[in-house]
Order: sequence, then C-alpha cells, then structure tokens
Amino acid sequence: MMFNWLSLVTGLFYIVLGIVVILYKFFFTVLEPGVAYALGVLLILYGIFRIYRAISKIKNSDNEK
Repeated sequence: MMFNWLSLVTGLFYIVLGIVVILYKFFFTVLEPGVAYALGVLLILYGIFRIYRAISKIKNSDNEK
C-alpha cells in the first residue's frame, strides 16, 4: 500500500521536473530549446502515467477489502 502512495508522489515529482526542464532549459547541462521542450513533455507524460497507475492500484486495493 505504501508503494502506491510513493508512486503517486514520484509521479508528481516527474511532472514538476518536466516543468522545470521546460522553463529553465537545464537538465544536468544546458539544453537546446527543442530538446528541453521534448524532454520536459516526456517527463510530464511519464509523471501522469505514474499517477494514473498509482490511483488505479489504490482503487483496486480498496475494492478488494
């Protein structure tokens, strides 16, 4: 159960990281604008996927009880 909540927090972290990469165009090194935008969008989409999967698992575990 704790893993599902941790996965939810991790998803939020990925979304914030994606927004930071888009705004500052930096991810361990200075990025070109196109690369920063693509990486930022990818991180945001992955964060949304993690949140969706965590919520799905939380709902399924509540239904089993």
